[in-house]
Amino acid sequence: MHKTLTKYLWWILLTGVLIFFLNLDVLHVNIMEARNFVTAREMVHDGNWLLTTMNAEPRYEKPPLPTWLTAISGITFGMESLFALRLPAALITLLLLYFFFKLIPKLEVSLKQSFLATLILATSFYIIFAGRNGQWDIFTHSFMMGGIYFLWKFFSSTEGLYKNGFLAAFFIGLSFLSKGPVSLFALLLPFLIAYGTTYKFTSFRSRLKPFLVFLLIALAVSAWWFIYVRVFDPIAFLKVTSVETSRWANYNVKPFYYYWSFFTQSGIWTIPAFVGLLYPYLKNKVSNKRAYVFSMVWTLSAVILLSIIPEKKARYLLPVMIPLALNTSFYIEYLFRRFQSLPRKESWVVYFNFALIACIGIAFPLGAPFFLKPDGYWSQYFFTSIVLFGIGAAIIYFLIKKKFPQVFYLTVAFICGIMAVGFPLANALLHNPDFRNFSELQTNKPVGLKIYEYDHLTPEIIWEYGEPIPRIYDKDSIRFPEEEKFGLLIIEKDTSELKKLENSYSIQPSGRYDLNYVNPEKRGYKSRLIRRFYVLEKKE
Repeated sequence: MHKTLTKYLWWILLTGVLIFFLNLDVLHVNIMEARNFVTAREMVHDGNWLLTTMNAEPRYEKPPLPTWLTAISGITFGMESLFALRLPAALITLLLLYFFFKLIPKLEVSLKQSFLATLILATSFYIIFAGRNGQWDIFTHSFMMGGIYFLWKFFSSTEGLYKNGFLAAFFIGLSFLSKGPVSLFALLLPFLIAYGTTYKFTSFRSRLKPFLVFLLIALAVSAWWFIYVRVFDPIAFLKVTSVETSRWANYNVKPFYYYWSFFTQSGIWTIPAFVGLLYPYLKNKVSNKRAYVFSMVWTLSAVILLSIIPEKKARYLLPVMIPLALNTSFYIEYLFRRFQSLPRKESWVVYFNFALIACIGIAFPLGAPFFLKPDGYWSQYFFTSIVLFGIGAAIIYFLIKKKFPQVFYLTVAFICGIMAVGFPLANALLHNPDFRNFSELQTNKPVGLKIYEYDHLTPEIIWEYGEPIPRIYDKDSIRFPEEEKFGLLIIEKDTSELKKLENSYSIQPSGRYDLNYVNPEKRGYKSRLIRRFYVLEKKE
């Protein structure tokens, strides 16, 4: 058993490295990352480790733990290195995989199924996306997975109650310090519902005292930063809290059923995930029915609870991917055992799903040049074509031979190949002839010229510029800079507002900056990433 456990852990580590660590610096910084990275940079440059800032303004919307880790990585490997700034998210994803893998055998399912479930989780779309981005979500749910693992041990055994209670409280506190109560609501509460429904909270009276200690420690670890900010910057803290609370009910409101295509967010496992949710079909085929019911209740409870909140975004489904991977593994484990003897009415789904993946790999060498601009990426295109074509052909071969384990592992290898070899081709999709980075403004501006923003705060622009850009417009009034001469960035639709300044300043147009990496004709092109730049000088 020990050798098997070690072997599985090494394979999980290898899979995690291939998916989450390679080519970490390929994608450009997105808005969620920019907020985190700017805050981390200001921590390092200005010492704002507790009273956190973004663009030199209070940044209390999210707790600081992920930003601390990002700042430490930046100090160690360089604040300009995207690999360094994204490294903590990749490492914390490995922690998620580890605790997930360790939890599943507690359900009395095989170690092999735990391994399969962990591979499914590692290759699920939203896990890949979050694990390669310097944003908060993966931190809060990874730490919560640690808390859930130790809570399971706390509830299921009378040994080590104080130890398991302390560790559960510590990890839950770290989760809270990563994104507030999000994971408490979206991951822990559904877990408790599922556990109470299927495994029951037995002999709770004997655990009462250590449970109270658990609550106190969890509260202390979770709350201390919020208390500190409330005491030392109460006005800004209350303002931020009020805005954040109102957003839950008034911002990005979507209907209750918005999340009910959640299984599609598992990406390559969409069809197996859907089949795994068909309880009447699978209930008598799984290796452990109670564990299967537990995974179903955990998954559906998370979706229902998230659906109750009016504010909805697709990426909020990230915690659902965790129990969904477990749930899907029951179907995959069934196929490992029975695929060769499946009747045609059941097996066609398997053939369709994995043959489709295989066909994508086989077609890649011919199809990719029609969608990509491979100039400058021919070596990546060549090696990616070899890898995906080879894996696709192998999947077809083993499907014909009805050897499902090989098909499954090749599907995992398909994702690993894309991330390890093909991911740089993502930039071959990008081409904006008008692109001009704000780092050029920092480099080329006249010595001593202070740059201001008229109104809008855009984190990506601040990140690329390299330092805070103060805003001069504030609630219907303009706060004129003290400098006689200064630079002003203004969004294109607001350039008419410059007429308000003509009596006091001479205004010289000095260029246009466009931080969009995609072509202006493409869907992802955003006007908020464009600025006109002017130099203003006070009139005599």
